[in-house]
Parts: sequence; C-alpha cells; structure tokens
Amino acid sequence: MDTEPHDIIPADSDASGPVFEDFEPLPAGENAPVGAEGLEAVHDVPVKVQAVLGRARMPVGELLHLTSGTVVELDRRVGEPVDIFVNDRLIARGEVVLIDNALGVTLTEIVRQDR
Repeated sequence: MDTEPHDIIPADSDASGPVFEDFEPLPAGENAPVGAEGLEAVHDVPVKVQAVLGRARMPVGELLHLTSGTVVELDRRVGEPVDIFVNDRLIARGEVVLIDNALGVTLTEIVRQDR
C-alpha cells in the first residue's frame, strides 16, 4: 500500500479527530461487499407487512357475538406507537397518519433484535 506520510496521523500524536488511510480497491468478484444493487434479486419477493394498533383477548363466545359498531378494547392507549411486523417479525414502531383519506404509518423507531 503506497501512502504518503501526511495520509496517516500517528497514534501518539496530540491531534484529535479521525485517522484516514487510503485503501486499494477490491478486485471485481473477490469478496466485494453487497450493496443495494446486489439486492435487486429480492425486490419482487412478496412479504406480509402488518401495522398492529393493539391486541385484545376474549373468549370465542364473545368473539362470535361481535357485530358492526361493537367496540373492542385494545391493550394500547391513544398516542402510543403501533408495531410494524414484516413476516411476523417486529421491525419498527410508528405513528398512524392520515394521507388523502387513507391511513398510513410513519416509522419513528427501527427495532433491532439480537441474533
């Protein structure tokens, strides 16, 4: 790697800030990182996306008696974020919004789960 002395700041230096180094580009096809262009193969894969406003538990008998106009109490309060699931996995939280007479969700938090 050919670098000039001014490209690297020694670790024992008093200068604060980032240390920059020049790296050689990777040859094509050899452990090249996958970017957005590498994901084109999955762009048309369908996924199930759910915005969950809340949940309720009730006996089957009560469920069978639900009619139009029945109010079902959920486990969330007004203003609490909704959960966004992709293929039954929690990925984000957001707020319900109204856009041109249609409901939508604005993402406010991305949920990272430990693998």
